[in-house]
Amino acid sequence: MPLPSLLKDNLSIPVICAPMFLVSSPKLVIENCKNGIVGSFPALNIRPQEKLDEWLTQISQELEQFKLDNPEKKVAPFAVNQVVHPSNSRLMADHELIKKHKVPMVITSQGNPAAIVKEVHGWGGIVFHDVIKTEHAKKAIAAGVDGIIVVGAGAGGHGGHHNPFALVREIREFWDGPLALAGAINDGQGIRAAEVLGADMAYMGTRFIATKEAQAPEDYKNMLLDASINDIIFSDHFTGVHANYLKASIEQAGIDPNDLQSKDNVDLDLGSGNSWKNIWSAGHGVGGIHSILSIEELAQQLIKEYKTACQLKPFC
Repeated sequence: MPLPSLLKDNLSIPVICAPMFLVSSPKLVIENCKNGIVGSFPALNIRPQEKLDEWLTQISQELEQFKLDNPEKKVAPFAVNQVVHPSNSRLMADHELIKKHKVPMVITSQGNPAAIVKEVHGWGGIVFHDVIKTEHAKKAIAAGVDGIIVVGAGAGGHGGHHNPFALVREIREFWDGPLALAGAINDGQGIRAAEVLGADMAYMGTRFIATKEAQAPEDYKNMLLDASINDIIFSDHFTGVHANYLKASIEQAGIDPNDLQSKDNVDLDLGSGNSWKNIWSAGHGVGGIHSILSIEELAQQLIKEYKTACQLKPFC
């Protein structure tokens, strides 16, 4: 099954810039879309909740104007991430604003997306749901989603436990629809590798933190440049859901990374808690990040690497 025309006709490269808590901003979203990459943000990034209306207005208006001024350019749609876990007390309030603006793409996570799917399809939008297990994918498909985001081991933020080679192939046994892969993809070669494995798109987060437009402290960005795979810790200590974090940020917050205890409940609606402000997530691919670029520079670099990788056919 091909990608929906909303994506296929408007991308310069098959990439979604993943929604990143306290990192994604209107500026990051807009610049990605202008360069043919799906830009996204978590609804929970906005505090207070009512400001979501302002974010959606800004993104929609700037992208529409850019399309009018640059009819020859591919401009990707933007997406909003909705955490559909019961702990998200803002879910319906956020959804009403997303509905008001007829957001073209919604990324759901951490729960059953069925109710959201029906509403989004009502205004012509599409829904991708992220999963870390085969059974989660089956439930999302039954709920009517348009695409599956496979979050494999090594993904930044809330990541999975399973090897992406195994997980993608297992899901492809029963799903021939749109599929994006997340997990340590930082360059054009990784994007192409995801396609060869069976994905239609790459879902990239960590690499976009080290950009000029990312709403992240400079210390965070520089920590990424200095990190390697050995500097990543996988823990459910902070939210009750396993995620990958930079060891140095945990130590910097005065916490012993060797003494992290499992959280006995899931709490994804973190409000203004300091956990996500001072403890920074990153994926296993940090060792391949060596510079802080603008989104335009990064997009051109990814496109060049991707095209080169597409020409490599060593035994075919």
